Amino acid sequence: MFISSAFAQTAPAAAGGDMQSSLMSMLPLVLMFVVLYFVMIRPQMKKQKEHRAMIDALAKGDEVVTAGGVLGKVSKLGDSYVGLEVASGVEVQVQRSAVVQVLPKGSIK
Repeated sequence: MFISSAFAQTAPAAAGGDMQSSLMSMLPLVLMFVVLYFVMIRPQMKKQKEHRAMIDALAKGDEVVTAGGVLGKVSKLGDSYVGLEVASGVEVQVQRSAVVQVLPKGSIK
């Protein structure tokens, strides 16, 4: 009465352009991934590589800043820990990965 009957329609004949249309529908997804790679993933990988190189180059006497904001001079080096002298006679051990910046010599007085 209020609802009309629905009839199934036959599918259109398959054309040779189906493969091309499916590739064109995937193009935006591929472009988004490429943009994501160059905007987010690649710079983050570069930053991690620079941080790893900085940590590997640590030496005794370097003045550093940790992730917690502690300033100190490197007094001991281990495989995974670094001894920092934060004041005369006061030494703190931190993980190597916690070092975020190497300061120029003479920054800490």
